[in-house]
Amino acid sequence: MAGRLHIAPLDLSRLLPDLAVDAPLVTSPNLAPRRLLSGIRLEAGIPRLGRLFWGLTPPWLQVLDHAPHCARAESLAARPMFRDAFRARRCLVPASGVYVWKPQPRTKQPFLVTRVDRRPLLLAALWCRFHTSLAEHSDSLALITVPTNALLAPLSDRLPAVIDPGQARRWLDPETPLEAARALLTPAPRELLGAFPVSRRVNSPAHQDAACAHPTGPMLRQPD
Repeated sequence: MAGRLHIAPLDLSRLLPDLAVDAPLVTSPNLAPRRLLSGIRLEAGIPRLGRLFWGLTPPWLQVLDHAPHCARAESLAARPMFRDAFRARRCLVPASGVYVWKPQPRTKQPFLVTRVDRRPLLLAALWCRFHTSLAEHSDSLALITVPTNALLAPLSDRLPAVIDPGQARRWLDPETPLEAARALLTPAPRELLGAFPVSRRVNSPAHQDAACAHPTGPMLRQPD
């Protein structure tokens, strides 16, 4: 499960040349849920980068702590909270890495999962809008997770689905058939992602410094 993100300054123009920026990219070495983060949505045919609350908050949700920050790909069609959003309100979260915690006998070792080439990740997500008044609203999102591939399975059983930049517009477009969108939610290829152990400093979301992502060991990756 994705409980923390690493978001470095990213050059998104190379991935989405026509991207419009409504708000600068939110960056953080240790971003926890229940915070604002950047998401990409398709508006009038143009991908736009804006800010959303990380934790899906539909209008009927009464307790903010119950806002899910992740949705399982397998349950998108079954759960009303996710079903409508998956049909019409898909988005992408740009990130440089996802933290996971590998279970160990006495503790858990944090790892940072990144692309092997360290290029940006586009994480699949869905969003909703809550109108607080006739003129104001708040937008929120949840990442969509899929089973982890065999290489990274010892670290975590699930990770956010990674959308290929070439499929980004297809994912974002509400006119894309649901089955075609669902087909993009697959475990990442073994050669795409790697992971390296990092300092346990990342365990506390209060720590917001580069040391959170400092490697403490070699990268686990698919051999060439």
